[in-house]
Amino acid sequence: MIYRILFLVCCGFSVMAQETEVKPYSLDANFFYGTILQHNKDIAHLITGHPTGVILSYNRMTYGFNDWEARYNYPDYGFSFIAQDQKNENLGQNFGLYGHFNFYALNRRLMLRIGQGIAATTKPFDLDDNFRNNAYGSTLLSSTFVMVNYKQPNIIDRIGLQTGISLIHYSNANVKAPNASTNSFAFNLGLNYQLDDEERPEYIPNVKSRYTEPLKLNLVLRGGVNESDYIGLGQRPFLVTSAFVDKRITHKSTLQAGVDFFLSPFLKDQIEYESIALPRLGTTGDEDWKRFGVFLGHELRFNKNAFVTQFGYYAYYDYDFEGRVYFRGGLKRYFTDKIFGAITLKSHGAKAEAVEFGIGYRL
Repeated sequence: MIYRILFLVCCGFSVMAQETEVKPYSLDANFFYGTILQHNKDIAHLITGHPTGVILSYNRMTYGFNDWEARYNYPDYGFSFIAQDQKNENLGQNFGLYGHFNFYALNRRLMLRIGQGIAATTKPFDLDDNFRNNAYGSTLLSSTFVMVNYKQPNIIDRIGLQTGISLIHYSNANVKAPNASTNSFAFNLGLNYQLDDEERPEYIPNVKSRYTEPLKLNLVLRGGVNESDYIGLGQRPFLVTSAFVDKRITHKSTLQAGVDFFLSPFLKDQIEYESIALPRLGTTGDEDWKRFGVFLGHELRFNKNAFVTQFGYYAYYDYDFEGRVYFRGGLKRYFTDKIFGAITLKSHGAKAEAVEFGIGYRL
């Protein structure tokens, strides 16, 4: 999980390194008050109060010196820190560090912030001391937050006001059981502060142009570790091999279609456990733990970085695990025109299966 935030941080530094221009930057601080959403009935006993916390952020502004900046209406990029009190003795407190992008609309008054990072919890699951916390099976958690704010900068000199709503997600992506996860919905109110006195540059207009690429074949190898939901079966490594064809249709968008082959030994352990300990489920122990899927996907490009989303269906599926439909989403970085790395989350609806670390080659 820690590699996900390191990956995004590296992407942010690589973007900065491409620019020699001095860009303005800002700080903002938001206090939030909210509730933990009951997305899973198994966490109902953990929702006992209204979480509170702060979100502290550093933002670097863009003005179109790189083409991709103008295409996305000059977003900010930066880093955020979140401290959250869950208001539950079993959940404790969470502290997270994130890389984020800010996107704007309505004359740059409406801001959408998307952050991805890593968090630490003070009260992880412990079979002896904290067995009620079935949300977090480990101290380190993967975390995502989304914030929608209305901003009014420079109300008093360089100090402005902002308010809106936030959604904060914590999960260890099944790296270790249990992993019911939490989602906090909150209202936030805060201040923003412009740090630069220098005159700001003018926005460089977007020069629209058509851009396409021919069909390309991609080969990807993914891996990591995960664990069955049955506590105590242990962590196991997994391997996924993928092949897909992509077609870049604009500067921003690439379409994909391909296949996945999954080798997930944690399913082998789960099948054996259910056949012995839970015969009422009808598992015989002879089911095949390997899976084969087909998928369609989309890639949203930000210079050498990209957000990837893929929707898949298991064409071969001998053992029923969370349904036949799966989703993959995450971050991708092109090191060269042909070689790329990716960190993605594979899930079935709201149920995460694994964080995948991948390396690929685009022919």
